[in-house]
Amino acid sequence: MKLKALLTFSLVLYSIFAVSQESSKIRQNQFNIEEGLALKGFDPVSYFGKRPAKGKSSYKLRYQGITYYFKNQENLQRFKRNPKKYEPAYGGWCAYAMGANGEKVEVNPETFKIINDRLYLFYNKFFNNTLDSWNKNEDQLMRQANQHWKNHLSP
Repeated sequence: MKLKALLTFSLVLYSIFAVSQESSKIRQNQFNIEEGLALKGFDPVSYFGKRPAKGKSSYKLRYQGITYYFKNQENLQRFKRNPKKYEPAYGGWCAYAMGANGEKVEVNPETFKIINDRLYLFYNKFFNNTLDSWNKNEDQLMRQANQHWKNHLSP
């Protein structure tokens, strides 16, 4: 009886570990990361202050396969307490492009918007600031982007 319980417990633990590993792998493949680093090194918590700031490698955290830098220990701790709040929407890809056609498009990490306590990033190069286009049709683009992002995360 004890052996059966031990085997069942071991199988459950292995399943949880395997799912967690698979989830991290999906995130690494789908998130906008450069050399394993999210937000091009910007501190995700800093977006919720006055303006985004570059993080430091001395304050880094790997969360579900994604590495984030923080400007200080306080921001790192804030992130740890509520990572879902601070992680960028759509894996850090351009929210406008995700909504318009489901594409993963690079962003300018300094072009962003906080909507309902969530960070959204946008492409802004070559006289094309997609935040302006997003603002014109935000509700519809957000609904579409949410659906497109779910499709990207499906195995």
